[in-house]
Amino acid sequence: MKTLHLETGRHLYGGPRQVLLLLDGLRKRGVGVTLACPTDSAIAAAATAAGHEVITHAIGGDLDVSAISFLTRTVERLKPDLLHAHSRRGADFFGGLAATIARIPAVLTRRVDNPDTPVVGSLKYLAYDRVVAISDAVHEQLQRQGVPPEKLRTIRSSIDAAACQPTWTREQFLAEFTLEPAHRIVAVVAQLIPRKGHALLLQAWPLIHKRCPDARLLIFGAGPLQAELEAQLRDESLHDHTGHDHTGQSGTGLVSTVTFAGFRPDLRAFLGRIDLLVHPATREGLGIGLLEAQAAGVPVVAFAAGGVPEAVADGDTGLLVEPGNASALAEAVILLLDDPNWRQKLGGAAAERIRTRFSPDRMVEAYIELYREVLQ
Repeated sequence: MKTLHLETGRHLYGGPRQVLLLLDGLRKRGVGVTLACPTDSAIAAAATAAGHEVITHAIGGDLDVSAISFLTRTVERLKPDLLHAHSRRGADFFGGLAATIARIPAVLTRRVDNPDTPVVGSLKYLAYDRVVAISDAVHEQLQRQGVPPEKLRTIRSSIDAAACQPTWTREQFLAEFTLEPAHRIVAVVAQLIPRKGHALLLQAWPLIHKRCPDARLLIFGAGPLQAELEAQLRDESLHDHTGHDHTGQSGTGLVSTVTFAGFRPDLRAFLGRIDLLVHPATREGLGIGLLEAQAAGVPVVAFAAGGVPEAVADGDTGLLVEPGNASALAEAVILLLDDPNWRQKLGGAAAERIRTRFSPDRMVEAYIELYREVLQ
């Protein structure tokens, strides 16, 4: 079986990392894999380093029609049995068109639970033999848009749990981010875009800071909202009159308790050294950051939005609260920060659940079964 995979994401966020896991697993099982992706993208470099065949093109997004001819030529030359498109930014449109022109089966993986543009957005699914949702929430959204149930399958994202175990010592971690041993460390891992809910977490942070003055927040991720979020933090600090540092001295405010740490490709080396992951997303397909943190034994506080309740077992591996409720988010964070034994119990259960339910082997075998179904 020869498969051609199309991923147009340029950075190694959650989706592209899932593609790499799938490519590795397919190759180990004797399935031929080739990756088509943007020139100079992070996934091109990572897949090449892993020994995969990689074909690149300057894919510019949804309006880059040159991607159609690039993909059509690639399909004609490679003659794959099946094309698998993994992302948006044109992949979902152009992948289906190229497969239709070449008259080969096509599969699309959908990773987000937000609706497509009416009518036009739903037309792209006509070109695919199967559409894969990474969670029940995404599956339900696609069904509401009119994708036929017989086309839909749910295959959840996976995590290499062993790769999520921290390699940094606690001392290394504290030194890297200028933290003190007495600090209780909260982190959020997500792109700085509206649906990830950072503004709601910053709205909740003054209450968390008031009740847990030694708490520190690390914001991992990059995106267009950074300047706006930094301005919001400064504004929250101006209106906050409860600020204390970990020694109990007043006057430090909120700004000194929050660090915008940027995108860290080495995140898994130290993610297990934080005390708590907070995920304030109001829309979420499943949440790779949630899976990685739990695999490292870190409990989670999150909004019960989209596929998050499938990734986090409420009360067993973390706490889920009403989406958009910043006060409830703050209370849940405070509850866990104040109870280290509970955090440890939740973290242990989280690591075991991720290891058994979200393994790469389960994902890869499910895709191979799907490919065989389509080809038959």
